[in-house]
Amino acid sequence: MGKVNSFSFQILTKSHIILKFARCLFNQINAVSTNYYPILDKMPPISLEQMSSIRLMNRTDCKYLANEPQLEALLSMAQSEYMVQEIDGKREAEYTTTYLDDALNTMYINHHNRRLTRQKVRVRTYVDTGTSFFEVKLKNNHGRTKKKRIELTGADTYVADGAAHFLAQHAMLDIPLSAMTPKISNHFKRITLVNNNKTERLTIDHDLSFHNQESGLDRNMDNLVVIEVKRDGNTYSPILDILRELRIFPCGFSKYCIGMALTLPGIKRNLFNDRIRRIEKITSI
Repeated sequence: MGKVNSFSFQILTKSHIILKFARCLFNQINAVSTNYYPILDKMPPISLEQMSSIRLMNRTDCKYLANEPQLEALLSMAQSEYMVQEIDGKREAEYTTTYLDDALNTMYINHHNRRLTRQKVRVRTYVDTGTSFFEVKLKNNHGRTKKKRIELTGADTYVADGAAHFLAQHAMLDIPLSAMTPKISNHFKRITLVNNNKTERLTIDHDLSFHNQESGLDRNMDNLVVIEVKRDGNTYSPILDILRELRIFPCGFSKYCIGMALTLPGIKRNLFNDRIRRIEKITSI
């Protein structure tokens, strides 16, 4: 019996070593597979001026969640059909966004409770240029999103720059700016693609991280990629075929809400739990 146990132990030990080696090799393959910058470099560029001429008159938006290896595969498959936005020689832009809400987190709770008409208030900074905007993002009961914004002299000068009056003009909620405080900030990188027919625009956000202003907690969303497809009505979309082939499916995602749910202990989040589990499954390769 002792020999059998010894033999079994040797098999288990070898199996453990093989499994450990396989995991290590798998991680190395994935680490290599996320180097998609050479693909971006090969894609034809489109300037910001050319981008501003694109008008999606009957725009529909849809978000998808993926991981970094899937992003490399997507870019490789899409490179002949799409152009990449290039600004000052850079094909990727950095953003920082701070969301404001009242003491009851009303805008967060409205989204959590699946209220159809929703509002977000934020300050967005384009890190590469240092330009900041105060933005009011509105969603109506038909799922259409509109964004109103004013340029600021700095990321924290929105009060002095007239944001209170601007908010009162455009908000759908009767919450004055004086009742709001900064809740959470995020930082991410964005790739923007446009199809060759200029009927579709993709934003691809990655390297997303959060910092909660109230709890002080940070959260890095390692390996998460948020893709948003914005297209003109029901026109043909090459990217939809690619997404289906890669098994990347539609999935709503709010940076404000998911960030708050992950970094503010005790906040109501039960209706976001399935979404969070899906994110963990997608990113835990």
